[in-house]
Amino acid sequence: MTEDVDKIEESLFEAPPMGEQERMVEAILFASVEPVTVAELEARMPHGSDAAEALQHLRKRYEGRGVHVVRVGVAWALRTAPDLGFLMRRETVETRKLSRAAIETLAIIAYHQPATRAEIEEIRGVSVSRGTVDQLLEMDWIRFGRRRMTPGRPVTFVVTQNFLDHFGLENARDLPGLKELRSAGLLENRPLPGSEPLPEEEGDEATGQDELFED
Repeated sequence: MTEDVDKIEESLFEAPPMGEQERMVEAILFASVEPVTVAELEARMPHGSDAAEALQHLRKRYEGRGVHVVRVGVAWALRTAPDLGFLMRRETVETRKLSRAAIETLAIIAYHQPATRAEIEEIRGVSVSRGTVDQLLEMDWIRFGRRRMTPGRPVTFVVTQNFLDHFGLENARDLPGLKELRSAGLLENRPLPGSEPLPEEEGDEATGQDELFED
């Protein structure tokens, strides 16, 4: 009787077979709106599970399929294969393009992060309105970083995991180039800051601030 109890107790703490762990990871990723970290996966799975190994098995099984297991920052998600993205176009919501001021602000943060407001303004050559930064924060494409250990301890800005997820990036080192930004409809055929001197912006010259959206 004691041996049977011991076997039951051992089974409660024994990790499921890897095939079952793989199914669990697949189910969690499928049901999750946001990318999920390994720690979050293991917190939901039975004791002793190895979510990292299960992810690698799952990722290999999805190779060549219409859906891929992709890494987004430090998290993982199920995403449509890049070459099949055109099938989803009718499912997307049409949005207004960001203005040049907002795109430049976002680009500077992405490529120079962590960046302070003063650094953004120095690169752009014009002031950055609070509305532009607030809107990018609300979109969850940028977030506050650590404060600089300089006089005034200015706050810095960095891009978010949602930004990386939008462009299918693992980390900020894989940031998109001009071609990707334009193909996503986020940039017109105009240079980004740093490539050549910026012309005066009518909105900035009149008010000293940016407007986020263009009509």
